[in-house]
Amino acid sequence: MTGQAIIEATGLSMRFGGVVAVDNYSLSLGADDLTGLIGPNGAGKTTAFNLLTGVLRPTGGTISVDGRDMTGQRPHKLARAGLARTFQNIRLFADLSVLENVMCGGHMRHGSSLAATLAYTPGFRRRERRIAEEAAHIVDEVGLSAAIDRRAGDLSYGDQRRVEIARALATAPRVLLLDEPAAGLNPSETQTLVELIRRINTVMGIGVLVVEHDMRLVMDLCRRIQVINRGHLVSEGTPAQAQADPAVIEAYLGTRRQRRANG
Repeated sequence: MTGQAIIEATGLSMRFGGVVAVDNYSLSLGADDLTGLIGPNGAGKTTAFNLLTGVLRPTGGTISVDGRDMTGQRPHKLARAGLARTFQNIRLFADLSVLENVMCGGHMRHGSSLAATLAYTPGFRRRERRIAEEAAHIVDEVGLSAAIDRRAGDLSYGDQRRVEIARALATAPRVLLLDEPAAGLNPSETQTLVELIRRINTVMGIGVLVVEHDMRLVMDLCRRIQVINRGHLVSEGTPAQAQADPAVIEAYLGTRRQRRANG
């Protein structure tokens, strides 16, 4: 971690009955950080991600944002505190335009009351114009201006992924958590995504945590790597350190050996 932490998770654990899915996981993420979380299938990556974003309430440990305890808070409260996320399975409003999808993120910050919306008050109209202007700027930032009025469901899978990231950016996050962002993308789309994530981090100044199964992508993209296996954080450091760590090698090669043995 290179700067002051925005989100700090300490000793997170998650038990489902007698099964320990995550045990004593910790993370410190600031605005300068571009961190990857990797591990074999079933290692606990998704569970750790869901704990950080409030989808699951931890059975142990704490989560704080700017030093304020947010343990057990629901996702919308974490989003208001500055944490945005995307999903492995894209969740866009397929029948809305690209602009309208991104505006949904802006409504979290500038939303009007039900009465103002139904009455279509001047204040409501001003807020809608402001949200649309901000959303259009973000659409341009992710390289989709040419598709701004297109139906989101008609876009390629890679472009839909960028719309989802744009919608998350519309919430004005301080940290962005990406769940398997390259899933289903072809090599060209993946490269475009990598360049966008780098720009979000270095130009926009937003801390990023990438949860991925693609070890090569994360090693090329991220400056810091966490490796989780069987629910435990087994390694943390630079990509070079992770690649040379015997615990990381065992986590991946051991899994392959088990498959061969079971096959």
